[in-house]
Amino acid sequence: MTALSDDRRLHGHLIGQQGSRRALNTPVLVLDLDVLDRNIATMAELAAKAGIRLRPHAKTHKSVDVARRQVAAGAVGLCCAKLGEAEVLAEGGIEGLHITSPVVSGPAIARLMALNARTERLSVVADHPDNVAALAAAASPERPLGVFVDIDPGIRRTGVVSDEAAVALARQIAEAPGLTYEGVQKYCGREQHIEAYDERREAIVAQTEALRVTIEALAAAGLAPPVVTGGGTGTHRIDLELGVFTEWQVGSYVFMDDQYAACALTADGPSPYGRSLFVDARVVSANHTALVTVDAGFKAFSTDAAPPQVVAGAPEGARFAFMGDEQGAVIAPGIGETLAIADLVTLAVPHCDPTVNLYDSYHVVTGDALADIWPVSARGRSR
Repeated sequence: MTALSDDRRLHGHLIGQQGSRRALNTPVLVLDLDVLDRNIATMAELAAKAGIRLRPHAKTHKSVDVARRQVAAGAVGLCCAKLGEAEVLAEGGIEGLHITSPVVSGPAIARLMALNARTERLSVVADHPDNVAALAAAASPERPLGVFVDIDPGIRRTGVVSDEAAVALARQIAEAPGLTYEGVQKYCGREQHIEAYDERREAIVAQTEALRVTIEALAAAGLAPPVVTGGGTGTHRIDLELGVFTEWQVGSYVFMDDQYAACALTADGPSPYGRSLFVDARVVSANHTALVTVDAGFKAFSTDAAPPQVVAGAPEGARFAFMGDEQGAVIAPGIGETLAIADLVTLAVPHCDPTVNLYDSYHVVTGDALADIWPVSARGRSR
């Protein structure tokens, strides 16, 4: 018999009960199912109308359950930041997986080939001829591995740095019997979080024009990319207008954390996507007039962004401050007189990807009822 997860043990009996969200042990990662499904449907509809392949990024949610909903809505597969994520999603029956970071070591390439043997339409990026040679040596012509040329958007993280290098690498991939040249990838991560729409558009136009030149160089060499993959939640509307990407790697649209909520995703009007991901915390001390202490601290949130915003359960204008590993303060005039111990406070997620990686499960809610508990399937799969 498979042992119950700790979250199932603590909360499984609450599934389907009205008001059960308030009975959860905290801190707890809460996912609003209705908003999640609307976000998935909105992005899928936009991509389908535009004729864009949608391959959302699983590094955001690390969840087989979320991935299945994205595929059911029309996604051709999922992107994975790491090989370990792809292994987990493949075990969950997800196909069309694309690994967006190079896989270079001997042991990792062996795992990659084993994964390619048991799942359909697997692909990976490469940015160096030695990596392509190693992939080619391990691959089988009977079961070719898809490879994309990764293009550096200027942050010097990964990717080829010239059109000449892109052409040479594409040719090397195309000529390898065990590899299939899938196209090019360019992910402009730095530009995704520029908050002002006009400034973000100006930055991504420059990146897209450079990509267009690379594509022209590849086409002139007889290596026109079958797929041009990239883009993200912050730029997908602009990418649609510019018309170069044929596949989107959007990820955070499913959750809309604080970082993306701060960005104007359209030229005018509200964001087409709503917040679906939260952390519920509980007041554990209320002995001071201007603050109460809740049971969510550094261990409950990623700390590479501003502290989380207070969404519900506290007076308007209340703010959160970290007070250590296990606790945080919710601060507002008179809050210690209006909130009592055991009261629930809902906090937004500042940066969804690393915050999700801190939890074992999503507590999926509809309204105030716990609807299900989904594992964070690929939690910790960073290699």
